[in-house]
Amino acid sequence: ECGVFGVYNVADASSLLYYGLHSLQHRGQEGCGIVCVDGNGEFYRRKGLGLISDVFDADKLSQLKGSMGIGHVRYSTHGGGGLDNVQPFYFRHKNGNFALAHNGNIVNSKQLSDMLEDMGTLFHSTSDSELLAHLIKKNDNTPRIEAIIDALNKLEGSFAFLIMTENRIYACRDKDGIRPLSIGTLGDGYVISSETCAFEVIGARFLRDVEPGEIVCIDRHGLRSNFYTEDRHRKLCAMEFIYFSRPDSDLEGCNVHSYRKESGRLLWKEAPAEADIVIGVPDSSLSAAMGYSEVSGIPYEMGLIKSKYVGRTFIMPSQSLREMGVKLKLSAVRSIVEGKRVVLIDDSIVRGTTSRRIVDLLRESGATEVHVRIASPALTHPCFYGVDIPTREELISSDKNAEEVCKAIHADSLHFLSRESTLKAAKGRCELCFACFSGEYPTTIYTDTEN
Repeated sequence: ECGVFGVYNVADASSLLYYGLHSLQHRGQEGCGIVCVDGNGEFYRRKGLGLISDVFDADKLSQLKGSMGIGHVRYSTHGGGGLDNVQPFYFRHKNGNFALAHNGNIVNSKQLSDMLEDMGTLFHSTSDSELLAHLIKKNDNTPRIEAIIDALNKLEGSFAFLIMTENRIYACRDKDGIRPLSIGTLGDGYVISSETCAFEVIGARFLRDVEPGEIVCIDRHGLRSNFYTEDRHRKLCAMEFIYFSRPDSDLEGCNVHSYRKESGRLLWKEAPAEADIVIGVPDSSLSAAMGYSEVSGIPYEMGLIKSKYVGRTFIMPSQSLREMGVKLKLSAVRSIVEGKRVVLIDDSIVRGTTSRRIVDLLRESGATEVHVRIASPALTHPCFYGVDIPTREELISSDKNAEEVCKAIHADSLHFLSRESTLKAAKGRCELCFACFSGEYPTTIYTDTEN
């Protein structure tokens, strides 16, 4: 996952971008950047590796002048890490300079990069996000909006793009709506964000979501909408609800906390357990644990404490870092779990690393039984749309059934929420992409992508 954030016609744009990106920090911690444009069309840029608070301070923000800008927080799924791959990217062009930021993953990136290289294109990063810029630049003699439409029609995969020129911002979303993108208002200006939680922080009001297959142009005339294709669907990534998005965000009109709490209620109906306490794995599983406790009558307890100074282990870039991260990240509260039968609620099991360690932690702290309930189906297939699950071999459920996974993570029992209940928790407000649970992908998947 990554996060994108943009502002148009606001005072002190760089500071608002900082606070907006800070609200999206959970979506990526490897690097971040901000690009602003002043009234003369001059671009001001800064990016770096690390958290937003590490890269920017008041002095650096004051150097980013202008009333419009875009920003990005990154975690790498395609192209690897390094400063060259930190966004936003900036490009000079005879038809006007521009910057872009991207959340998602282009599945036909190899085919497109080969085509562009054959045409003489030189790439400055290994990120698939750079492809869009070069496709736009190839349309030298067409209006910018037509160049963007033509370029987007060549992309396959997931994307939420922000493209900023000297005087406007384009917000673009893939035709399946796999990655979220929302628009808000702030005074006479506009705000665009991967998640609505960032609006609250800066005092913006939610206006609407960018629709699948839509390009929204924001300039001095206000908002203008274009659809780059008629082949549009609603297939929001289920993991946005289950894991990635913040509980105070709304996706497709459905609050994330409410969704997770409902999934916990449904999890109890599918797999009740005789236990003394319910514990959620902080932070993304707490809402589901509350729902399970509420409907079951089993008390909800804070039996696991999370360190504030360790990042999200799922999106750490290597397995060795994930192993270390789990050990540092969580500790069990002995006075709460000792002598207790525990229902442990988690949002998902990816590699099994975290689940096994947490079950062992609870047992080491005196839990007599640990019954694991997962508020999503079993992950059996890789994601090619921006989630760091590149191969089936990494997924513990790809070659093990629930009973085998239960044994591998040292639990007394295990249940995964059904696909039907995972969708039902959204209460009919949107369809979801279940590719990582079912292997049914909404786009073509190329052999080189699978490898």
